[in-house]
Amino acid sequence: MGSHCESSVKIPPIKFTKLFINGNFVDSISGKTFDTIDPRTGEVITKVSLGDREDVDLAVKAARHAFDYGPWPRMSGSERGRMMMKFADLIEENVEEIAALDAVNGGKLFTLCKAIDIPVAARTLRYYAGAADKIHGTVLKMSKGLQGYTLREPIGVVGSIIPWNFPTTMFFMKAAPALAAGCTLVVKPAEQTPLSALYYANLAKLAGIPDGVLNVVNGSGETAGAAISAHMDIDKVTFTGSTEVGRKIMAAAAASNLKPVSLELGGKSPLLIFDDADIDQAADIAFRGMFYNKGEICVASSRVYVQEGIYEKLVKKLIEKAKATVVGDPFDPQVNQGPQTDKKQFEKILSYIEHGKREGATLLTGGKHVGQKGYYIEPTIFTDVNEDMIITKEEIFGPVMSLMKFKTMEEAIKRANNTTYGLASGIITKNLNVANTVSRSIRAGVVWINCYTAFDADCPYGGYKMSGYGRDFGLEALNQYLQIKSVVTPIHDSPWH
Repeated sequence: MGSHCESSVKIPPIKFTKLFINGNFVDSISGKTFDTIDPRTGEVITKVSLGDREDVDLAVKAARHAFDYGPWPRMSGSERGRMMMKFADLIEENVEEIAALDAVNGGKLFTLCKAIDIPVAARTLRYYAGAADKIHGTVLKMSKGLQGYTLREPIGVVGSIIPWNFPTTMFFMKAAPALAAGCTLVVKPAEQTPLSALYYANLAKLAGIPDGVLNVVNGSGETAGAAISAHMDIDKVTFTGSTEVGRKIMAAAAASNLKPVSLELGGKSPLLIFDDADIDQAADIAFRGMFYNKGEICVASSRVYVQEGIYEKLVKKLIEKAKATVVGDPFDPQVNQGPQTDKKQFEKILSYIEHGKREGATLLTGGKHVGQKGYYIEPTIFTDVNEDMIITKEEIFGPVMSLMKFKTMEEAIKRANNTTYGLASGIITKNLNVANTVSRSIRAGVVWINCYTAFDADCPYGGYKMSGYGRDFGLEALNQYLQIKSVVTPIHDSPWH
């Protein structure tokens, strides 16, 4: 397992470090700042304004005024769409710089940010820009003497709390459909990765999006996040992150103004590999499904169930892949895996690895810190694992795979569903009947057959059980930001009913 630390990419100067409220970059009311850290070294990149309850109040006031009196919800859907298209163009013009921000702030691979994360943000904006003028109600066939129809109205001020693993993707997964619907937003990026969100706020202004429509408040979950969740003048909260924080957001929403909440929470996603699978393809899908983005991905295929006929062969392939993985500086194009996002997460992952060893799982490969500084961990694979172990039950959110063997399809389905989560799942088989039966039997929001992490703006995505509810992506995501209003009038002397 190699490690690289060479990089020829120059990190751009950090232009935006304040809060973005009502179309302007401003210091926090308290004047306080916090350090944002480079996970490659553990050193400070820059200081960023620390937003608190009072700053959230200001941002909500701006968003409320923009919604109640401003042009955004009152302009036509096609006009909103045009500005969103301009926003997407500006993102594409600045791909290199934004990719560098997510790489240095989140330890993400620069090449993948450039090729995937940032272009996907532009595509997501364009997808919802195209939907902005196609939000329709329905005409109702009511009983005699009444005419009715439904209106789909923007829900109002949206609070969006986003995580650190995909700072760009998550920003637009929430903001794009909300903007298309005519809502205004207060976005709280994760305290670990605020830099790209502030950059996007500036691009939104350059795209002509009116002041107050998109506000960004950096800060901690305990203060700024809690203030958004409990705010009496926010109409909707959307959150991606841990199940534990999701519960707190729901409780705060219930105790305040009963605002609706959408939650995309943790996962412990099963990947079922059947005997008839192509071994090379299966190993590739399983490995990428787990170790993509250094395992910091809520849909990670962290529970891999392999039918006994191919188990030994597949294990061998996965170990080879792990050992060939180059861990190191995410700006180095030779590197496959960068550092974990922060020290806390790094230490948590290492403690789960120790749990696995203590519980009697066999460590096949990996398990150790790489290098003298920074938050690097080797790709780690455990076998001799069962469903009662902590490493199988709890979301680790790092490069740790659990491998298990099964005999029959029925056993695989039962074990796959033996979890409190239900975010994603995968099936690798050439048998159409197996694929159909298993895909209908697994209790999860997405099932990938002979592929994994196959996301698309048109494909709704979200969880069952303790993985949350509501859907991001697809036209379904628009519904999270729209109210349905029924309008009924009497009809007198109609010639037909």
